[in-house]
Amino acid sequence: MLNTLKALAAPAVMQRLTLLLNHVLGSEAAATYRLKGHSGRRIVVHLDRWPSLLPPVPRLAFLVTPAGLLEWQDAPAMDAEPADLQVTVDASNPALMMVKGLTGERPQIDISGDAAFAGDVNWLIENLRWEIQDDLARLVGNAPARELSRFGGFIAAAFRAAVHRFGRMAPGTSEPPAR
Repeated sequence: MLNTLKALAAPAVMQRLTLLLNHVLGSEAAATYRLKGHSGRRIVVHLDRWPSLLPPVPRLAFLVTPAGLLEWQDAPAMDAEPADLQVTVDASNPALMMVKGLTGERPQIDISGDAAFAGDVNWLIENLRWEIQDDLARLVGNAPARELSRFGGFIAAAFRAAVHRFGRMAPGTSEPPAR
């Protein structure tokens, strides 16, 4: 039953993730411009060292469309063709990766494949940001969106401080190392 539920949920989750990625890409003309030149090329993302205790992640393969957006590729037959670009993410600690992502830190990423394509994808990773305040403003108005964004900034700063403090702790203790 769990496998059936996963089989039904995974495509829905991936389709919504693709919509979010395309929303972020579409909000920045430079992003779609960079990807348009790579129309028809494929990106495959591998989550390296994903914990075996967690459910497996759906296939993360995307095709670049002529509009400079992404299309999720769920057909296993696509595995027969080599990807134009391989993105490997260290996913050995998904919780820490998520917390760092919320605080603005990027996970350890390795990109290989076509050099020009890799350069443009690296530019996207380094420069593209989701302007959540703008999206919130469309839903609730400018003033509430600004306050929600400021509150989110406080939470992110607290996460950054906690992650920084956690990173300075001595292994196996709950206290920072003596100086």
